[in-house]
Parts: sequence; C-alpha cells; structure tokens
Amino acid sequence: MRSLLFTLSLLCFASQTSLSWKKEEFRSCDQTPFCKRARSRSPGACSLIATDVTIADGDLVAKLTPKDNDDQINPLVLSLSVYGDGIVRLRIDEDHSLNPPKKRFRVPDVVVSELEEKKIRLEKFATENDPPSSVVYVSDGYEAVVRHEPFEVYVRERSGDRRRVVSLNSHGLFDFEQLGKKGEGDNWEEKFRTHTDSRPFGSQSISFDVSFYESSFVYGIPEHATSFALKPTKGPGVEESAEPYRLFNLDVFEYEHESPFGLYGSIPFMVSHGGTGKSSGFFWLNAAEMQIDVLAEGWDAESGGGESRIDTLWMSEAGIVDAFFFAGPEPKDVVRQYASVTGTSAMPQLFATGYHQCRWNYKDEEDVAQVDSKFDEHDIPYDVLWLDIEHTDGKRYFTWDSALFPNPEEMQKKLDAKGRRMVTIVDPHIKRDDSYFLHKEATEMGYYVKDSSGKDFDGWCWPGSSSYIDMLSPQIREWWGGRFSYKNYVGSTPSLYIWNDMNEPSVFNGPEVTMPRDALHVGGVEHREVHNAYGYYFHMATSDGLVMRGEGKDRPFVLSRAIFPGTQRYGAIWTGDNTAEWEHLRVSIPMLLTLGLTGITFSGADIGGFFGNPEPELLVRWYQVGAYYPFFRGHAHHDTKRREPWLFGERNTELMRDAIHTRYTLLPYFYTLFREANVTGVPVLRPLWMEFPQDEATFSNDEAFMVGNGLLVQGVYTKGTTHASVYLPGKESWYDLRNGKTYVGGNTHKMDAPEESIPAFQRAGTIIPRKDRFRRSSFQMDNDPYTLVIALNSSQEADGELYIDDGKSFEFKRGAYIHRRFVFSNGVLTSKNIAPPEASLSSQCLIDRIILLGHTLGPKSALVEPLNQKAEIEMGPLRMGGLVASSGTNVLTIRKPGVRVDQDWTIKIL
Repeated sequence: MRSLLFTLSLLCFASQTSLSWKKEEFRSCDQTPFCKRARSRSPGACSLIATDVTIADGDLVAKLTPKDNDDQINPLVLSLSVYGDGIVRLRIDEDHSLNPPKKRFRVPDVVVSELEEKKIRLEKFATENDPPSSVVYVSDGYEAVVRHEPFEVYVRERSGDRRRVVSLNSHGLFDFEQLGKKGEGDNWEEKFRTHTDSRPFGSQSISFDVSFYESSFVYGIPEHATSFALKPTKGPGVEESAEPYRLFNLDVFEYEHESPFGLYGSIPFMVSHGGTGKSSGFFWLNAAEMQIDVLAEGWDAESGGGESRIDTLWMSEAGIVDAFFFAGPEPKDVVRQYASVTGTSAMPQLFATGYHQCRWNYKDEEDVAQVDSKFDEHDIPYDVLWLDIEHTDGKRYFTWDSALFPNPEEMQKKLDAKGRRMVTIVDPHIKRDDSYFLHKEATEMGYYVKDSSGKDFDGWCWPGSSSYIDMLSPQIREWWGGRFSYKNYVGSTPSLYIWNDMNEPSVFNGPEVTMPRDALHVGGVEHREVHNAYGYYFHMATSDGLVMRGEGKDRPFVLSRAIFPGTQRYGAIWTGDNTAEWEHLRVSIPMLLTLGLTGITFSGADIGGFFGNPEPELLVRWYQVGAYYPFFRGHAHHDTKRREPWLFGERNTELMRDAIHTRYTLLPYFYTLFREANVTGVPVLRPLWMEFPQDEATFSNDEAFMVGNGLLVQGVYTKGTTHASVYLPGKESWYDLRNGKTYVGGNTHKMDAPEESIPAFQRAGTIIPRKDRFRRSSFQMDNDPYTLVIALNSSQEADGELYIDDGKSFEFKRGAYIHRRFVFSNGVLTSKNIAPPEASLSSQCLIDRIILLGHTLGPKSALVEPLNQKAEIEMGPLRMGGLVASSGTNVLTIRKPGVRVDQDWTIKIL
C-alpha cells in the first residue's frame, strides 16, 4: 500500500511537471543572496592592489591585498599564464599557506592536457609607471597587462594605439568572499521554499566585471532560450525586474522562449564581435552557479561616450577565478583558441549524422518492428531508433522489461542488418532497491553522493526513491564505464548506444528540482561547487564506458542533456523539453548557434517539439529546418499523439520525406564539416557573421544560419507563410539550392517559401559534395557514387573539400582517411590530396556527376585526365538527389567522368 501511495504521489508530481514551467519553483536573483549582493555593488568598490609581483615557474604571480587592510584580510594569490595562439589564463585563489578552512574547488578534467604543451614560460616582465603595471608578452600582436593600483588585468594590442581587447576589473567590481570558519552561534543557513542550505563555510562567492572593446554585440553563455545576440539585462532602458543570464543546470520542463533563465547546461564562455570585424572571448572555468549581467550603455558614469565597448558582470556562488582571455582577432580564431583549452568535438560515427527516430516510448518489440518497417514502406531513410525509460524493468537501468522486450539482442540485430542502430536511456538516478544489482554494488562500494550528514543521498526521480552515482571521482567513473560491457549490460549488442537524460542532476523533490547544494562528493567537495559539471562527468564516464566496451575500436555515441565546457569531447546534446510551437521552432536556431559558438557543435532540438501536438504545417517546417541541424532527431512526450512522418496524410509524408532525403543527400558535406570541427573547433552550424565578419547586417541575424562555409539556410517560422525575406551577405552571388537561380549578395531578397521547401542557398566560390541515391540508411550509402556541386563566383572559380574515413572506428587517428581538395579554375576541375603523407585509405567510389552553377560558356565536352577520355555533358534543370527543379536555370552537368574519389585527376571543360 505504501509503495502504491508513493507511486501515485510521484505520478502526480510528474504529471504536474508536464503541464508548464512554474517560475516559483526556481530562484530569482533577488532570492539568491550572492547574486543580489554582487548586483548592488557600485563601480570602484574594489580596493585590491597587486603587490610582490614576480615570475615563478613560468608564470607572473602577485598578491592581491586591500589598500588599507585595517581588517587584516588575508591576501589572495594571483597567477597569470600565457599560452600560444593568443591565450591568457588568470587564476586567483586564497593563499593556501595561510591555512584556509579548506581548499576551494578547482574543476578537474576539463582543460585538455595538450594546453600545457603550448605554454609560454615567462622569464621576465616589463614595467610601466603610469599607472604602475606589469606587462608580459602574449604573441607578436598582443600583450597582457596587470595594473597594480587599482588592480586590473587586460589584454591589449602591442602596436599602434595599443587598443584594449578584453579586460577584467576595469570598473572595480571585483569581490572575493573568503571561506569562513564557523564559530559558536554562527548561523549561515539559507532557505528557499521548504529547503534549507546549511552553508558550512559561509559566503564564498566571487564577482567581477569583464569588458569587451570595439564590440557591437556579445554572444554565448548557453543554455538559454533567447536571442543569439545577448540583450542587456541591467542599466538604462532595461526593466528593473530584469534577471541576469543564469547558468545553473536544471530540469526545466516546457521552458519559455525569450528568457534569460538557465536551462540544462552551463558554458561560461562569451564571445564579442564588432564593426571592425574583430572578435574576442572570455571563459571562466567554474562549476558553481553563475549569473551574468550584460550591462546597457550608460550603466555607470564612465560607460558610453561613443566608445564601442560592452561591459558585463560575472557572479558565481563558489570556486576560484580560473579565467581565460582569447585575443582573436577573427571569429574562427576565438573558437579555435577556446578549443585549445577545452578540446574539439569528438568525431561522430557516420550513422549518428543521419536521422534519429525517438519517442517516450516505443512500447514493445512489435512496436519497434512496425515503426522500422513503416520507414521502409514509405521510402524514408533513418539510422537510429530510440527507447526511453519504459523499456526497463521498473526504471532500473541496464535492464529490460521482460514482458515487453523479451528478446532485446534479436531486436537490435534485426535493425543492424539494415545498417540501423538502437539507443537506450541510462540516467544517473539509481533505484533504491536492495534486490537491484546496481544499487547493491554502488551502496557496498560507497559510490553514491552523500547528503550533508554523510549518508547516501536519497531523492525522488523516475524510479521513486533514488541515489546518485558520485561522478566526480575518476575511480567511480571507471567503475561506471564498466557497467556497459556486454557481460554487465545483459541484452546489449555492439549496435546499441546510449542516451544520458536527467543528468543536471534532476531530483524531483530537491530544491529547484535538483540536488541540495550542501550534498557532499568525494573529498568533501560540496555539490554547490561541482553542480554544473555533474552531468559532464556522467557523460564522460558513459562515453568512456562505450570505448571500453569496444576495446578502443568503436567510436561511442552518447547523447546528453546536461552540458559543460568539454562536453563536445564526449558526444551530442539536445536542447531538452521544447514545445510544439512556432516560437520554439524559431528559438531553436539561436540556441544551436550559441551552442556551436561555445564548442558544442553536435547539437539539435526535438523535431516537432517534445510537448504538445504539432499541426502538420509546423511539423513539416520543423523537418525542413531540422534537416540542417547537426543532430537530427524527432522526439515526443508520451502524452502526445503519435507523429511518425507517415501519419499526417500522403502530401505531408511526401514533404517530410523530401526534407529527410535532403539531409541524406548532404551527408558527405556534413561529415566533412564534422571533421573540420574535430580538427579546429569551428562549428558545423555557424552564424552568418562568422563567415562574413565585417557585414554588420549579419550581427544580430539569428533566423538564418550557415552550414559550413558553403550553405545558407533561412527557416520559415510563421504559420501560413509562403514568402521569406532573406539577407544574403557578401559581394558574391548565391545560388538557390532548389533551382539554381542566382541572387546578388549584400541584399535582402523576398523569396518564395512554398510548402515544399525553405530558402537555402549555395555560396558562390564553393564546391559541395553529395550522394544522390536514396537508401534506407547511411550504411547502405557507403559505396554509392558522389556528386560535386560547383557554385562558380564572378571569376569562374570555386573550391571545396571532402573527408572520408571508415565512419565508425578510431583508425582515422592513425591516418586511415581520405581528404581531398577540389579546385575549379580556368575551366579546369582538379582533385588534390591534402591529407598528410602518412594518411592511407582507398575507396572504389566514383564521382558520378559534376554540376556547375553559373558557368558562362557553352562547352561541348570535358576531357578527363589521366584517363584521357571524354565525359558526357548535358544542360538541364538542377537536381537535388532524386528531386528535379520544376523551374529555374538550366545548369551544366558532367555525367560519369569515371574518376575515383581517392585519386588525383583533372577535368578540363572544352
């Protein structure tokens, strides 16, 4: 009876969470003491001065002490490090030699080890007297300055007028609350609703101002459902009730769009950009709750005055200052610099870049088989079918409901025979059931997070009473990874991959639906210090577990909801519990652009919205936009109507099928872009200004986006719309993907947006690889021939790249890949190898067609070398896969040139 009552109460809670976002469940800044204190400070409040400046172990170090230290406050220790490629690292902490109550938490396993190889060991510093400052070399273009009094750190250019780039504490808002020793009678508790936070070390927050110079806009700091360019949150013209941008990982159901409220992930990395075309960045490595204000012009007496500068206020509950300044100067330079610190995106398996079909829940093996067969019946390709929590035995992860899924291995093998995979969900909350093998083992080994009294933390989630694995410990993470072996995860096969949900972590009966801040992790670390990184470590452990399972041969695929800097190294993420509304379709673009800019390129939003029932028009438009998301998945809540693509009538099925076919046609291009992200950190999905950094009309455009450097896509975000205004940047032309028509850059065009498609364009001067034969999955396309689409610029030139590997293993790291560069110039198309000499992979795939857009001559034939043969040439309508444009410009197509994709060759148009 007790179990039944508990289950009913839990179901009641769960049903409430699916109705709407309840603002009162979550703290505002005014209800968050550290945020309220920091926001109330006046410019110039900081009295710290830098003293005892010297060089130690290759760093510039100093002490920070109040100018008039009547209260005998302990000094802070400052350390400034310089790394190659224009990166400066600033660390400020309490002085450990003075024995503070405990060591403040420093976030481990985020900064990549390779960064130390780029460290420039400082041997000296220059001195300036007006004002007193210490200056160190950063690169040929930049230097870092520590001003002594008042204390300030900034990066500036070395030449000319020594323009500032990024600065910290220019407005004197720096504050560092040192840990306290609780005495008799001290009461440092904080209360929110029915929850009490014991705060055993008192207030320990940090806050400071950061300024970006020659900047028009700032971007980044996900995850929020709001505009791409961050709006001011404090100052003239901003409502007094406006909230800062919050970074605190939370389970936020049916979230609001256009809100600074923090969602499932936190990446405290901000990028600035201005009219000069230059960018810079600032990253604070801190896993505690953070709040960030973007300050409006005129927020204090010194701001404004015609200076193109954006000031921001950064506030955190705990941790240390571990901040990175990125000098840029180009947008791609900034993302590369950030990737040098936190790592580049993992190279996904090819299947993961295709279409994924998910629902809470596909109810049994028969349902799985029927869904799979319906995709084939309707000629719709897909690569992955997903199972949510109901596939388990009573929400016990690593198990199967024996009545609904009695033969899980056979089910997976049937999908695998078609080149398809399955994904199951594994969340961090473990059902407290003494008969459950996982709970029993975790309890015996002491692997759970503890409550403030030292007992295993017990909270509510989907299974009911649950405990949470302490992922901060590398030892426990390794143990967790071992749970994914075929021996431990009974019923799993090599074609099964994993989904980590609820890893913020979500605790239904916890404060703000998460874990109490005074819960304890290994080493006595409070949860408040590690909260935003908890899901990251869970994601890491799961991903590493799949690598272990495959003995280091198989690339993992793990989807996570919670994110943190470094998440990109371990898999994909999605934007969580969105809603079937047009505004949620629209806001998905700035959300994904922000994620890509801050390192998380393999991201997507649930097609059609997780909550609610999308009308057919909305669902079609979502598929048309979603086909260009880096991560392309349809998903829905169990209370919604079924919405597989064939359930909305023949015409809508056709439209959704065409959208999915578009994605599969472009898979070679997407895979090449994922490799670029893997090598450089430059995202797949890009803001227009990343490719056109001096075009001010692009700076606040977050409805259109670039896919790589070659495609521009404009979504349709309004019901009943049949036209769209599209700004095409740059001076060169753009070619409509649908019909090959040419449009001049630097102008806004009113485009048709019929139900069949959304506006999408290829940039003049680019070459894009495709595969045009329709198959059931990406695996079945492996040996299909390629099409090259050449969009000529005004000089009749273009170039592009193609990357190929085996699509699944880590052999590419040992040189098993093909990397070709295609160049069209002076009427000749050339294929060149741009892989290093040690790279070696062969392919029998041919180039089947070459399409030239914008060719001005009337050629009669094409000579292929070194084959010394002629290829067919025809003039006709543009084709996109099997789709033929109904109208538009005739284009030149070279058919069956007979050249292999892995070889050098030239094709001369005669």
